Amino acid sequence: MKGRSVIIDHASGRTAAALVVNGRLQDLLFDPVDDAPRPGAIFRAVADRPVKGAGGMLLRLGGGARGLLKAGKGVTPGQKMLVQISTRPEEGKAATVTTRLLFKSRYAIVTPGAPGLNVARSIRGEDERERLQEVAFEAMRGKDSTGLILRTACENVDGPVIAADIADMLDRCAAALNAAGGQGPALVQQAPSASQLAWRDWVEPEPDEVVQQDGSFDSHGVWDLIEDLRTPHVTLSPHAHMAVEVTRALVAVDVNTGGDFSHSAGLKANLAAAKDLPRQLRLRGLGGQIVIDFAPMRKNDRRTIENALRAALKGDGVDTTLVGWTPLGHLELQRKRERAPLDQLLTNL
Repeated sequence: MKGRSVIIDHASGRTAAALVVNGRLQDLLFDPVDDAPRPGAIFRAVADRPVKGAGGMLLRLGGGARGLLKAGKGVTPGQKMLVQISTRPEEGKAATVTTRLLFKSRYAIVTPGAPGLNVARSIRGEDERERLQEVAFEAMRGKDSTGLILRTACENVDGPVIAADIADMLDRCAAALNAAGGQGPALVQQAPSASQLAWRDWVEPEPDEVVQQDGSFDSHGVWDLIEDLRTPHVTLSPHAHMAVEVTRALVAVDVNTGGDFSHSAGLKANLAAAKDLPRQLRLRGLGGQIVIDFAPMRKNDRRTIENALRAALKGDGVDTTLVGWTPLGHLELQRKRERAPLDQLLTNL
């Protein structure tokens, strides 16, 4: 399968979407199997009680769901507020939430309470930036308390198309804000579905093929690509490989050179692992604490590995922090929990 393909399928009543580039699976989305709050969903929440020692506030979201507002200073029990889910909750824990709402579409991000008009830095042409600023100014006329960010996908797109997209986000924003005065905790706006996320985030650069029909995962070999994710083993080269294994406390990554005993084997294997790890974590839906046990290499090579990993993370889309190296020579990462683990999503499929 050559080129860039977006494939959307329906399996067991749930939507799934895959991004395949030159036959390689780059991203994978499934609608969830449970009702746990998902990142992007907006709730009218009611403050419940402070979390001792953490400076946060536990919130009631409705339906038995709970949220944790980390910046809970000044919030009192019983207070109502609109919050958006930031991270998917671990089993038995509250979802992390924020009061800084974002309404995100293909072309725009609307930010209520955070005024200002901005164009994505990746759009560099002065004339194009000026044109987009004019589109933004007209679309946001009279919305002084609301901000707007125009995304990279806006480049060279007709102004009326962008303006219509902005208007849709403003309508969604207004609907959410109007729901703030209701009684009790409740879901105000659901998180985007797998197909909505695919149409929103996978259209830049423009795909060569978009397939949206039942059975397309079978006809385009996507299930075969997913099968490789059911095992911890990841092949990096004819010799090198890594294992991505989930424990209760963290995700452990072990890099091995296999049968390559050359002087540069460790560095080559580690570079390959650093370049592919963000994709593997994204496809497997893994977050939290990540600990990488790289193959033996010179200490001077650590900066090279860090640079390769940072470059790979730039196109990943999930907030990930390089925490640093441990005394034992392991590299620690902290990754935002945005997705459910793949093994949960594949339940009943």
